[in-house]
Amino acid sequence: MRTVEPEVHLIARPDFDYDEVARYLADVGGENWLERVDRGDLDDAQNLAEFAGRICYRSWEPGLNPNVSRIRTDQSEYLRNILASAHGSVLEHVNFSFILHNVSRVATHELVRHRAGVAVSQESLRFVRLDDLPFWFPGWARDDQELMERATGLLQQLEDFQHWMADHFGLDEQGVKFGEKKAKTSFMRRFAPEGLATGMVWTANVRTLRHVIENRTAPGAEEEIRLILGKVGEIMVKEAPALFGDYTVENGSWVPGWRKV
Repeated sequence: MRTVEPEVHLIARPDFDYDEVARYLADVGGENWLERVDRGDLDDAQNLAEFAGRICYRSWEPGLNPNVSRIRTDQSEYLRNILASAHGSVLEHVNFSFILHNVSRVATHELVRHRAGVAVSQESLRFVRLDDLPFWFPGWARDDQELMERATGLLQQLEDFQHWMADHFGLDEQGVKFGEKKAKTSFMRRFAPEGLATGMVWTANVRTLRHVIENRTAPGAEEEIRLILGKVGEIMVKEAPALFGDYTVENGSWVPGWRKV
C-alpha cells in the first residue's frame, strides 16, 4: 500500500465563441457589449454568464428594451447583482471539469449524491484490477503511531490478498477471456476498503459548484470531502473571481455572501 494525498486538477473550462456572439449581437444591436468585455482565456466563464443574463432582458445597451433605460457596464458589478438577486439559472450554462485524483470512494460516494448540474465518470473497479491499495490518512491519524502501524499492516494484508486472488484465478495466463477477467475483478474489489483512493472526472456548472462548495466544506461535512471541495473553491476563485469572490473562508468552511443563487 502507499499513502497518497487528494488532488484536484481543472481540465476544462468554457470556450466562448466571440465570432458567433458578434453575429448575434449585430442582429439585435448590441455590438458595443463585446467592446466592454475582456477576451482572455480566463474571462470566458464570466463573459458567458453575463451574456446569458443580458439576453434575458435584452440589456446590451439602453433603449434596446424600452423598459431598460440604464445598464450596468462593469462586469463585476453586473455579476454581483446576478448573485445578489439569486438569478442562478444563468450560471448553469458555465461548466468546469475537474480530475479528482487520489480521492477515496468514501468521498466519491458522497459527492455523487449531488446529481443536479453534474456529470461523473469514475474509475471502475469492475474493469480495473487492483495491484496496490493507495490510501489517504488525515493528519491526526498520521500522528497516531500505533494506529498507523495497525492500519498499514491491515492494508498490506488486503493488498497481498488481491495479488493472491489474481494468481489463484490465473488472470494473467494466456487465453483468459476479458469477460472472465471482468467477473473475477468485480469479485476481487469486494475485498478492497472503501477508503481506497480512486479517480474521477467531475463536471459541474457554476450554480452547482457554489452549492456543493458551501455544503461540503461546512463543519459537519466529512473530513476528506471538505479538503477536496476546499481545493475546488480555491481554483474557482482564481478562475472566476466575480462568481466566487463573495466567499469567506472560516476554519476551512466556505461561506458565500449570497446563498441559494
